[in-house]
Amino acid sequence: MNGVAKGAVIGGVFLAMVGGAGYGVYALVGDAGDGDGKGGGKAEASAQPTKGSGPVTEKETAATAKAFLAAWADGNEQAAAELTNNDQAARTAVADFKAKAYVSKAVITPGTPQGDTVPFTVAAEISYEGTTKPLAYESKLTVVRGLTSGKPLVDWQASVIHPQLQRDEKLRAGAPASPPVKAVDRNGEELTAEKYPSLRPVLDQLRETYGSKAGGKPGAEVWIEPATPNEPKRTLLALVEGEPSTIKTYLDAKVQAAAEQAVTRFPEASVVAVKPSNGHILAVANNRKDGYNAALTGNRAPGSTMKIVTGEMLMDRGKVAADRPAECPKQVSWGGRSFHNLDNFELPGTATFATSFAKSCNTAFIKQISAVDDDGALAKEATEVFGIGLDWKTGVKSTDGKVPAATGAEAAAAYIGQGKITMNPLNVASITATARTGVFRQPLLVSPDLDGRTIATAQRRMKSSVQQQLVSMMRLTATSGTGQKVMSTVSGSDKGAKTGSAEVGGSGSPDSWFTGYSDDVAAAAMVEGGGHGGEAAGPIVAAVLNAG
Repeated sequence: MNGVAKGAVIGGVFLAMVGGAGYGVYALVGDAGDGDGKGGGKAEASAQPTKGSGPVTEKETAATAKAFLAAWADGNEQAAAELTNNDQAARTAVADFKAKAYVSKAVITPGTPQGDTVPFTVAAEISYEGTTKPLAYESKLTVVRGLTSGKPLVDWQASVIHPQLQRDEKLRAGAPASPPVKAVDRNGEELTAEKYPSLRPVLDQLRETYGSKAGGKPGAEVWIEPATPNEPKRTLLALVEGEPSTIKTYLDAKVQAAAEQAVTRFPEASVVAVKPSNGHILAVANNRKDGYNAALTGNRAPGSTMKIVTGEMLMDRGKVAADRPAECPKQVSWGGRSFHNLDNFELPGTATFATSFAKSCNTAFIKQISAVDDDGALAKEATEVFGIGLDWKTGVKSTDGKVPAATGAEAAAAYIGQGKITMNPLNVASITATARTGVFRQPLLVSPDLDGRTIATAQRRMKSSVQQQLVSMMRLTATSGTGQKVMSTVSGSDKGAKTGSAEVGGSGSPDSWFTGYSDDVAAAAMVEGGGHGGEAAGPIVAAVLNAG
């Protein structure tokens, strides 16, 4: 793609032919000296910005963007790279646009500058082994002042080449290593990313992991190559359809549809649903700007939903009982730090531990630390009974919760789901499922028979008497505690819940957590910065439970 390209201005579009490929760039609106579209000439790929100081001007932005896009349109990676603040990365990306993404034709059309940002569209054609298909998208670039040169330069980001590219990712085309898969739910209904957008990363991982094992044949496509080898490719366009194999999942299309709809109510929301009787994952959904699968791989403090584990541990050790009084003052100190309840509420001295659980009293839990006298008690219970940290192999990428041993103020924070404890909705849904049945069953998205992977098992089951008390406390939360409003909208003959909110990084609003069960469905949701548990995460869980 090196060398000088020849072309002609036709109808306002500059077309440059490079090795048989046609590229074009429209003139920026309002740019002076662009010609009237009646004469021939070359795109201004060699234009160089002049040195200046201070913020870039609108004129500099327009001129620099035009020169860069013209160089890209010419296929002149050297000229394009010199107009950016990352010569090497830009040079490689522009060269690979044709050589490795197989772009045979492209028209790049800049829009009107908006401050130091210029939007543009790309209408490309991808040609691979006799097949040609269009690929159209919008992107944008930003112009900044070079730190050492003082020149206005394109602030190089991978997303300039394609908006879905993140740092160190690449646009590629050809024959993929993994054949396509047709994923179906537990009832045989096909699951597609178009119908269930939250499942895109899950479906990509299923293909990467099981595509070649299930007997399919690869076709040809355009994809995003991840920055790290253990991440799945993200398909953008199928050039030649392969022969997919069928992968049966444990997902439920009806529950998944409800989860997809529920998370759209709040930004940065995630939810997971599982079946307590067997650990099968019924739904996974996210509504996030960054596309991150926080439902399965997030790491955030779970707040008071952790009191399910803490309460079970305290009852297991005989320190409390659901029907015995448990002091709940406004605040309590431990390890040199003061802890308080929401709005500094307190409960009467006769209030039971079950009431403290249902009303989410922090101090009632923290006051029990001295009685336990074991810094590792909570971590042991989380692993031995609830299976947290046992390297779950769900069939797709997922992150186990972490409950490290802690002392002093960190131990007090851990008792109420703060400090160094991290969870995601999958972990909390599993905790609720374990509480519901008394037995940890590792969550599964696909059968282990597909690849013979080992499933995690807990060291011991919950004591029957403890499980009965724990369920009774979750039922009380759902009927007269902090989960009452949400759970009153949930159908089912047997239901329980726990709310939570977690302060993370000193943010203005805490993360909203809610977990609950209804008969044989357990679900947990998190909304980053969503406030208290029943305000945002609660309605999401309610919608999912009702669909189950």
